[in-house]
Amino acid sequence: MHTSTLAASPQIVSVSTTDEVLRVVLADGRVVEVPITWYPRLSHALPEHRAVWQLLGQGHGIHWPELDEDISVENLLFGQPSGEGPTSFVNWKAWYAKKIGAAGVS
Repeated sequence: MHTSTLAASPQIVSVSTTDEVLRVVLADGRVVEVPITWYPRLSHALPEHRAVWQLLGQGHGIHWPELDEDISVENLLFGQPSGEGPTSFVNWKAWYAKKIGAAGVS
């Protein structure tokens, strides 16, 4: 029986966001762009918080410490948006609004 491994999984080398797109550049030269709305925490965050990210697992994931958000390269390549539920997102919005000292984050 043959099974695939994640050892050959592409590695992320850079990440950028706009108000419309999450853009990820992979070590093999591919560029993956997905709608930022796939990731509500990113789309509702301030640009300066989206700009602060770290690579996870030797480039197999991205972590935004200011937003408590993690995205794997596999989910990006498979076209899988965030699986966050409505209740969790409402709780996150309240946490984020408090964090930035705002009355609410749209």
